[in-house]
Amino acid sequence: MLSVKHELLAALAAELETLSPGAGSKAAFENPKQASHGDFACTAAMQLAKPLKANPRQLAQQLVDALQATPAFQRWVDALDIAGPGFLNIKLKPAAKQQVVREVLAAGAAFGQQPSNGQRVLVEFVSANPTGPLHVGHGRQAALGDALCNLFETQGWNVHREFYYNDAGVQIETLANSTQLRAQGFKPGDAEWPEAAYNGEYIQDIANDFLAKKTVKADDREFTASGDVNDLDGIRQFAVAYLRHEQDLDLQAFQVKFDQYYLESSLYTSGRVAQAVQKLIDAGKTYEQDGALWLKSTDYGDDKDRVMRKSDGGYTYFVPDVAYHITKWERGFSKVINIQGTDHHGTIARVRAGLQAAGVGIPQGYPDYVLHTMVRVVRGDEEVKISKRAGSYVTLRDLIEWTSADAVRFFLLSRKPDTEYTFDVDLAIQQNNDNPVFYVQYAHARICSVLASWGGDVASLQDADLSALEGPQAQALMLQLAKYPEMLSAAAADFAPHDVTFYLRELAAAYHSYYDAERILVEDEAVKRARLALVAATARVLHNGLAVLGVSAPQKM
Repeated sequence: MLSVKHELLAALAAELETLSPGAGSKAAFENPKQASHGDFACTAAMQLAKPLKANPRQLAQQLVDALQATPAFQRWVDALDIAGPGFLNIKLKPAAKQQVVREVLAAGAAFGQQPSNGQRVLVEFVSANPTGPLHVGHGRQAALGDALCNLFETQGWNVHREFYYNDAGVQIETLANSTQLRAQGFKPGDAEWPEAAYNGEYIQDIANDFLAKKTVKADDREFTASGDVNDLDGIRQFAVAYLRHEQDLDLQAFQVKFDQYYLESSLYTSGRVAQAVQKLIDAGKTYEQDGALWLKSTDYGDDKDRVMRKSDGGYTYFVPDVAYHITKWERGFSKVINIQGTDHHGTIARVRAGLQAAGVGIPQGYPDYVLHTMVRVVRGDEEVKISKRAGSYVTLRDLIEWTSADAVRFFLLSRKPDTEYTFDVDLAIQQNNDNPVFYVQYAHARICSVLASWGGDVASLQDADLSALEGPQAQALMLQLAKYPEMLSAAAADFAPHDVTFYLRELAAAYHSYYDAERILVEDEAVKRARLALVAATARVLHNGLAVLGVSAPQKM
């Protein structure tokens, strides 16, 4: 059906060009809001009416007469009607819709994917400081980042996954001090215990392993403990390595991998922070006031100028961000996406201002941001509180162990990132149609069961006679299959992995309706093969879409 749509669009473009030179580039179809109106809609007549000073319905009739004479419309279109002020409603012949089955079966895992565009994109996500295990908010970010990376890969991008974290600074010092106190025998509630310390039991685990002189290894580092409670620097390095290892376990349980771990400390040791600051000074975009160095960020749309270097000589936290993004640009990433919590909203303007002021050729609007809200977890009709400082928050691994990695991914991706989300643990383990991930996976498993009962070679179905696929449920299912490639492209362009979850639920619903309407393994061999081809194509698209989300497509449930 994709090839059919391209033929029809080419015919439409040619006729629009005849009506108005240059209009052919605007040839497009829309999906009607009501299926009864047709399979495609076109608003070209209304768009051209004003510049051509013509009546839109008369122009629509002129366009209909011309299109009906074209070979493409004669071959594939069953009806072409005018509605309202000049809408064109296009109803396809069954044979046109049937083409998508062949296209899916021929392309297989590549259906919906675009060829390489030769461009690179860096997606930075999770980026949790190594001060504790990953919590559910990090899980939402991991799901978003990984799915967005997969989406961009379907569109031909060369994707680089990056994890940036602070291995120095106040939080790490707090971690080291908390671990040292635990190693010395102190605990939360003692008079010696600071209010700002980390209270979680994992701090005691780190202290115990440090005293035992254990070696910990993470994806980006390895360290052996000295066991000396007075070795604060050694405690710091061990605690960072320990928690990086814990985070690696969280990510492994979630099946998320990164191409690179980037350390904030390296920006200082390499001199990149100092270089970035000097670029801003040299560009005349800074000034001294009250003993501090300020960036003229209001020149770039910020609501006020921002302090870069405080009076005590320390840099504010957005300065290394500017240096870090300059490295992204210098590494050849003209497209960069940052996935962060909504609490980072205030940093966007100042980071972009710093990048513009640095004068290194970075375009406006760089980088792109996807901001997400935190996640509320409910179990047994009661909220499970998330409190990192108190050490009582729900970790990502907790949620996976209570449900499954598939459920966590699908649920966390099922809403727009910037909307509040409540994760219902009880719903996530239900095996019924109320559970969205079960509903989609069950559709795939149901098809696999049908194909297994048939016992034939799915590859042989590419040559099946599809003319028997004329029923309304079959046609609706084929139309849904045909939407997949454009849905992927739009989801990538809009940074919207949730669109994939919506689509998969609609595709599963279309399949279940078809399954309930028509028996597949019938006696008539030609009809059976046609129906098997349709459900095999549906299974393939379900599998492809779930893979984008990082969710499995089981053969049995």
